[in-house]
Amino acid sequence: MKIPSFAPIPAGLPATVPFTGPETLQRRRGRDFAARLGANENGFGPSPMAVAAMADEAALAWQYGDSSSHTLRYALADHLDVAPENLVIGEGVDGLLGLLVRLMIAPGDAVVTSDGAYPTFNYHVAGFGGLLHKVPYRDDAEDPQALVRRAHQVGARLVYLANPDNPMGSWHPGHVIQAMLDDLPPNCLLLLDEAYVEFAPEDAVPQITADDPRVIRMRTFSKAYGLAGLRIGYAIGHPDLIAGFERIRNHFGVNRIAQAAALAALQDQGWLADVIADVAAARDRIGIIARANGMTPLPSATNFVALDTGRDGDFARSIVAGLEDEGVFIRMPGVAPLDRCIRISCAPAAELDVLAEALPRVLARL
Repeated sequence: MKIPSFAPIPAGLPATVPFTGPETLQRRRGRDFAARLGANENGFGPSPMAVAAMADEAALAWQYGDSSSHTLRYALADHLDVAPENLVIGEGVDGLLGLLVRLMIAPGDAVVTSDGAYPTFNYHVAGFGGLLHKVPYRDDAEDPQALVRRAHQVGARLVYLANPDNPMGSWHPGHVIQAMLDDLPPNCLLLLDEAYVEFAPEDAVPQITADDPRVIRMRTFSKAYGLAGLRIGYAIGHPDLIAGFERIRNHFGVNRIAQAAALAALQDQGWLADVIADVAAARDRIGIIARANGMTPLPSATNFVALDTGRDGDFARSIVAGLEDEGVFIRMPGVAPLDRCIRISCAPAAELDVLAEALPRVLARL
């Protein structure tokens, strides 16, 4: 006896996930990684204030979280100098991406992104029947002008750009992003993924008002604030666009422990400053390790560094596999020519020591 048939769109999709998680890889290996440097997590950890807030809230885990994330939303509004109506809280950027695609994209609608950019966005577009159109990176960075041109060619409803970028760590000055808005086709929305914005130089942050109807900006507590395991992020946009999320979002999807931790983390800006400094030091150390092994570290405004191996994708994949055998978890871009690189997440010194010892052994075997 068979199950009832799936709906047409998911029935035509492969059973896949955008990323294979480190836990899955560890189960395959039969042991844990000695250095977890692949998922761009914040190994320096969350604020002690956030940890204490989680502990205090744990006893109330029998209660649903505030469906409107009221206290956190108002604190964020004050921190960002926007109105609460400009903000929606969601289950990380990944959850918000899915909601936005559901809100804006009907089956057959055109969506433009970069070939090799964040694959979870593509996953959501496919899941709701949108048609993806891709443009190549230029000089290891997303190409704003090419994205806009392609949007005009296909009549795109949505354009995705991450600034700073994952997987390359590159970034554009804010004025470049602002110029994109003036060139977008009618009835098209720019989705600006700013997951790494806390690590970026000040001039990389565009001066865009929260009420601008042409753009929605997504940020997270997963990276600089160190709360990836809690799945909490937010979007900034025009009040009418933000209100649209109320039609489709999971209203109790953001749990109360996550809300409490994010609020406490937001209030501990001193810890955030320390993490940003630790990440900068780790970027420098990764660069030293790269150059010592004949690789070139690319400039990065994130909590990871892409290392140019000087070879091709097959060679980079061999490094990834070899480091996995050595107990070091890393990732790499998936599309040529970006896939000549490997990507190393910033981490405390002890884990980078493991990388520094393992990488020469892997390269010697290759």
